[in-house]
Amino acid sequence: MNRILILLITIFPGVVFADELDTGDTAWILVSTALVLFMTLPGLALFYSGLVRVKNVLSVLMQCFAIACLVSILWMVFAYGLAFGDGGSVNQIVGLGNLMISDVGMDSMSGTIPEIVFFMFQMTFAIITPALIIGGFAERMKFSSVLLFSALWLTLVYAPVCHWVWGGGWLADKGFMDFAGGSVVHINAGVGAIVAALVLGNRRGFPDKPMAPHNMALTVAGASMLWVGWFGFNAGSALASGSGAGMAMAVTHISAAAGSLAWMTCEWVRSGKPTVLGIVTGMVAGLGTITPASGYVGPLGGLLIGISAGVVCYFATQYIKRGLKIDDSLDVFPVHGVGGALGCLLTAVFYSNSYGGLQSADEAYSISSQFGVQAIGVVATIVWCAVITFVILKLVDMMVGLRVEEDEEIEGLDIVLHNERGYNI
Repeated sequence: MNRILILLITIFPGVVFADELDTGDTAWILVSTALVLFMTLPGLALFYSGLVRVKNVLSVLMQCFAIACLVSILWMVFAYGLAFGDGGSVNQIVGLGNLMISDVGMDSMSGTIPEIVFFMFQMTFAIITPALIIGGFAERMKFSSVLLFSALWLTLVYAPVCHWVWGGGWLADKGFMDFAGGSVVHINAGVGAIVAALVLGNRRGFPDKPMAPHNMALTVAGASMLWVGWFGFNAGSALASGSGAGMAMAVTHISAAAGSLAWMTCEWVRSGKPTVLGIVTGMVAGLGTITPASGYVGPLGGLLIGISAGVVCYFATQYIKRGLKIDDSLDVFPVHGVGGALGCLLTAVFYSNSYGGLQSADEAYSISSQFGVQAIGVVATIVWCAVITFVILKLVDMMVGLRVEEDEEIEGLDIVLHNERGYNI
């Protein structure tokens, strides 16, 4: 059976999908694909580049751009097959086949959309996930190491977990619920980032030397693009242009707004002043946390998940930076990792129709049982990503070295690695 049909049936149980083209669905997924790519280029690129120091702004832009190019080629050559191909005897773990997307022709379908459109939509998810990890090692990793790490990480971490959840793997068989990437994207990226931060070590001077964002205007512009692009991320994951996409869009927006206000309030109470950095980071936390639940919960669930995201991710960030003194430079783990895990677990609760979720009235459902399945998925993703990411980093270090020299880090990666400056003033 086509692996994509299995994905669709998992997301929408009880619905029969015919291999007939629906131009409305196809148009929506084409738009969603563009929106998700817009999240990385330029959304994430601007968001991250504004947060680093002025001497490293171009290095972050370069990394985001290059990862988008690299992952696009690898996704076509083999990674799509690893994620969504039929794995034969190893299908519970990873897919096989579809090299050079040889089986994706003009007439091949994924439900009601052409498979080539599904291929492109999923490519944009594969692009943004390793790009998110940049925030964990920003301002100190060699560019060659970034490229090599991203290629290996896509192959050995992202593609297998994607197959487990969306490609008919073992978590899909258990009934794990992850509508748009709480585990596949956010837990993976968050864990990958903090492992990278630990292996590379803190930036020179952290935490004693102030390392304030150099341009908050860029960060706010990027954050605004992320918010808009996330509608493609979550509502697009319905893979159709119906009411399911509409509800996913609504709860995504509600959660982003609630996360922003919750983070801002925590910061305001604790420090006496609300900051722009706080409110936009709370937005990202709200968006990341609603992602796995967006196709399963109603507006009440979106509101409560967003509030939870703002509060929990705020305190997680304070603990990681000030308590443990780990230099996850742009807070990828406490925002995306913690948020993704929280969202996966809360999906089990707010899917229930007793909490306004989208559970069918005649569907037998146990919150406690589903919570256990969600916990298994969260733990499995964390363990797999942590172990394999650590091995990849050590391998890359042996091959080309991970970190720039101390004097190069002091001078800044823009000049040292790219012979350019972000601002000629």
